[in-house]
Amino acid sequence: MSEGSSSGRLPPRLDLPPAAVREQKAAQVRGVESIQWMREAIRAASRALPAITEVPRVGRLAGAAFRARALQGLPFLMAGTVKRWPLCALTPAALRERFGDVPVRARVGDYVATAFAPDRAMQDMPLRAYLDLSLDPNAAPQSGLPPYVGNLELRELNTMCHWPAYFEKMGPPRFWLGPARTVTPLHCDYDDNIFAQIWGTKRIFLAPPHHDEFLYTREANPVLFGSPFDPEAPDFEAFPLARRAGIVEVLVQPGDMLYVPAGWYHQVRALSFSLSSNRWARGMPLVLTERS
Repeated sequence: MSEGSSSGRLPPRLDLPPAAVREQKAAQVRGVESIQWMREAIRAASRALPAITEVPRVGRLAGAAFRARALQGLPFLMAGTVKRWPLCALTPAALRERFGDVPVRARVGDYVATAFAPDRAMQDMPLRAYLDLSLDPNAAPQSGLPPYVGNLELRELNTMCHWPAYFEKMGPPRFWLGPARTVTPLHCDYDDNIFAQIWGTKRIFLAPPHHDEFLYTREANPVLFGSPFDPEAPDFEAFPLARRAGIVEVLVQPGDMLYVPAGWYHQVRALSFSLSSNRWARGMPLVLTERS
């Protein structure tokens, strides 16, 4: 077994507890009276925000400076924040050599169409096999979406990421690995999010929480809502209200970290072979801390 690999297996898909129980637990984790109250409060706070036409770019921020800016409830990009992480210096070949035996689960097929469905097509394979598939131009599908390792815990990589302590409590790092054209469609998570770009470039579209009224959203679970609207290929005949959505675009380069406030809609597309990681805060969204 190669250095840094794991003998573990991906967790099986288990039956979930009843929705009401999951929602109650989610509210307790975030310190709010209910998830519905939190969603409504985030949208109400969003209505008081100024409209933005671009995502501000700032330098690296210490914890207090980050929190002061994040309390405003607007997204911003911190350039170069993660460029010194050991993982940023690792090449795909080195990743394959050191961690090739690590099991991964790739999204396959039309995972955009099934993004917010209860289940979607997945394929389990070693990381080595996924990298071979992703980096070989002859193996990639000429049409449709390339397989995508998304929203996956890869604990073997955690020690090579030095996350700033911006939140009192955060969920585990999640990794997103794949070639150009991999995409996560427009959606929002009702948790504050810091997103680190390690390799490659991604294009991200963002829209404020209260513009859900223009985005034809639907609930996937109490803290995840999706939209069928594609800001990269807008179909205003099918979704006429989307013309009113205040969507902004930002390019996230290697070494950058993007703050996405709770409730902000975002769509993410890789423009080149990319590795990203993110962490969601586990607490009351910062925009609500002065309103609770």
